[in-house]
Amino acid sequence: MGKKEIYTRRLERHHDELRWLYMELYDNGDMFAELCDNMQRFYKERGTELKAMDSVREEDRNWYKHNDLLGMMLYIDNFAGTIKGVESKLDYIEQCNVNYVHLMPFLETPKGRSDGGYAVSDFRKVQEHLGSMEDLEHLTAACHRKGINVCMDFVMNHTSEDHEWAKRARRGEGEYMSRYFFFDNSYIPSLYEKTVPQVFPTTAPGNFTWLPETEHFVMTTFYPYQWDLNYKNPRVFNEMMYHFLYLANRGIDIIRIDAVPYIWKELGTQCRNLPQVHTIVRMMRMISEIVCPGVLLLGEVVMEPEKVVPYFGTVEKPECHMLYNVTTMATTWHTVATRDTRLLKRQLDIVSSLPKDYVFLNYLRCHDDIGWGLDYDVLREDGIKERPHKKYLNDYFQGYAGESCSRGELYNADPVTGDARFCGTTASMCGIEKAGFEQDSEGMERAIRMDVMLHAYMFMQSGIPVLYSGDEIAQVNDYTYKDDPDKAADSRYIHRGAMNWTLAENISKPDTVEGRLFTQLGKLERIRKSEKVFETNADMWTIDTGDVAVLCIARHFAGDEVVGLFNFSEHEKTIRLDAYGGKFVDMIMGDAQTLSEIHIPAYGFCYLKRKPEKK
Repeated sequence: MGKKEIYTRRLERHHDELRWLYMELYDNGDMFAELCDNMQRFYKERGTELKAMDSVREEDRNWYKHNDLLGMMLYIDNFAGTIKGVESKLDYIEQCNVNYVHLMPFLETPKGRSDGGYAVSDFRKVQEHLGSMEDLEHLTAACHRKGINVCMDFVMNHTSEDHEWAKRARRGEGEYMSRYFFFDNSYIPSLYEKTVPQVFPTTAPGNFTWLPETEHFVMTTFYPYQWDLNYKNPRVFNEMMYHFLYLANRGIDIIRIDAVPYIWKELGTQCRNLPQVHTIVRMMRMISEIVCPGVLLLGEVVMEPEKVVPYFGTVEKPECHMLYNVTTMATTWHTVATRDTRLLKRQLDIVSSLPKDYVFLNYLRCHDDIGWGLDYDVLREDGIKERPHKKYLNDYFQGYAGESCSRGELYNADPVTGDARFCGTTASMCGIEKAGFEQDSEGMERAIRMDVMLHAYMFMQSGIPVLYSGDEIAQVNDYTYKDDPDKAADSRYIHRGAMNWTLAENISKPDTVEGRLFTQLGKLERIRKSEKVFETNADMWTIDTGDVAVLCIARHFAGDEVVGLFNFSEHEKTIRLDAYGGKFVDMIMGDAQTLSEIHIPAYGFCYLKRKPEKK
């Protein structure tokens, strides 16, 4: 099939729906025609290798749902200095069994007003100290040769105040002011403030910023230097889609849509999760399937799984390919602090009841803080109240309560509401930092066991597991951020420390913390990739263990069955699942095992695979 025929076939499949949605939102045929012309231009400019990959992925539209994807999030500068540096570390990434690399924000941002890279001033320029767009294309090509997918953040809710549009808007140019939300008095902003929640009530209160030089208010949902884009203006949508396609043509495989629920604003609402958001994401999905169908959309939607479901769209009209499993992550750490798996079990049951086409990204830690957005309606049934429980969790992970071995710091603490979020690496939250500082060998053994158990549990969930760079070598909190005036006020940098390559050299030394953790995680990763029961669309369910401290997850696919047990307490446990008959083999040790009596050490786990019955 010729190049023109391929594009025409894709366009014909989506054209009518795309035009209908566009006209419903904008009622502007000229702008739609311009969008179509530019889509064809970006298709023509797309490289031969990328087009070939598109064709392969069109043949297997479920390519990302298999059990062979393992992700890693990393900051380019922290990991290897520059984009070229990351390319030089691809062998290490392969050694980690990783084939999906999320490069944290790397586009141009103003120094000191970057919000960790999420205040973009130029969508087509890499931060100079990291490299260039040519370096990025060279890296993505090198990754593809090794079978590694590349993910990047696409910040489409707002731009930096240093973006060219914002600069021209600040000068009073109406064309560019219309691309944001400008008001010459406080009346309309005050109406928005009645219904729109604040994202950062202590560090960036309110949703508007006064600009004295223009004598206007501008909407700034996140920080004063991040100006919200006005997607009611079709020029904004078109131009942002051109940026999206430009970045896809640099070899990006997965586009993470940052803050997707916020992108449509409507007076009298919370400006979250409005129907027009889904129209925009659906159009984005179709534009991608026409121009670059090998590219996936990953939505950042910070809500519980059953409420993020609309962002998957429907089978007939899909939106995002993948979404984050945020609430389960937070509930996991609640479980660590309480030694009570009931809420987590309920959370996993909800996820397993959702259609198997839905793909979640599962993680223990990421670049961001942990917010305690738990299901307090359920917790209240057990007498747990929201405010004191949040305080307990923050105290626990700072090492102040519950016989905790964790270390870390609070973020965005609000003395009025008592609310706060928590920051720290997986290793520090598991006690590796404390045990290392105190040279406590017994404590280190327990901390490593907890770290491995939590990863084993994460791999057992349905979806794609993602590591945070440094977790594979038990990297602990980095307190040096306090010495940098651009970072000192943001405690999230405590878990964004530079990769310690000296410690990484220990991964082959079994007597080191790094070697022990790396080896054990590697074994789990290889098990997951070799066993089809870990496919994302396998059946998954939880089993009652009779002990609230022990979680049991079972998976079944194509005749294979695996049972995982995870001990969230500091005490050895014996679990009896007599009703769950049959013979099993321990996938880690290779020993035969029945479920009539299973011994699990403190913070330990086991993977048990059912042995086929002889006929």
